[in-house]
Amino acid sequence: MSDHLKRLAAPRSWPLKRKVSVWATKQSPGAHSIEYSLPAALVLRDMLGLCGTAREAKRIIGDRELLVDGKPVRSPKEPLGFMDTLSVPKMDLYYRILITDKGKLTAEAISKDEATWKLCRIEGKTKIKDGKIQLNLHDGRNITLAENQYKSGDVLKIDVIGQKVLEVYPLGEGASAMVSKGKHAGKIEVVSEYIVVKGTAPNVVKFTDGTETVKDNVFVIGKGTPAIKVPEVSL
Repeated sequence: MSDHLKRLAAPRSWPLKRKVSVWATKQSPGAHSIEYSLPAALVLRDMLGLCGTAREAKRIIGDRELLVDGKPVRSPKEPLGFMDTLSVPKMDLYYRILITDKGKLTAEAISKDEATWKLCRIEGKTKIKDGKIQLNLHDGRNITLAENQYKSGDVLKIDVIGQKVLEVYPLGEGASAMVSKGKHAGKIEVVSEYIVVKGTAPNVVKFTDGTETVKDNVFVIGKGTPAIKVPEVSL
């Protein structure tokens, strides 16, 4: 895989000006895919505007001034992805990586308290030693529980430092959800029905406005109303 990326070839979800230069920083491998994450240096320079050059971004990161989910970023190529919380304590700035209704990644400004927790979707579950259940979350982290009390597709509100589960938002009727992938990426909808399909076909989620999509494209963000601050709708 190439370590280089031309701006014209960057994913459509990246909020980049395509013709200001030839190259863009490419993130290193991580928990998030290239389509739904951005390298740390690019976030600082192009998205947040906290510096003017890649060299300045590297200096900020080298001084450990940028935190992701409460931990210092160690590389300018570290991928920052969907639902990650960003903090720049020296400037009292806090953000959450979300998707706009145009399908573009964005950094939504949040409060200091909101930066202490994040939403993580359960991608799968594994039974491990002593009958415990390991939850495999969308951002690459794992949580071990004594009981099998959550389902794949449910979203957990967790403390980013201690990984304590603060609340759970089940995927089902009445849930507020963000479409994270596909044609309608970034749209906020209310789930009307969750259909489990037998066989190899993906499960289907229907919304109150009559639209529907597959389960993997749906990220629950609350019960009835969003539990997070969401981007403003573009006109």
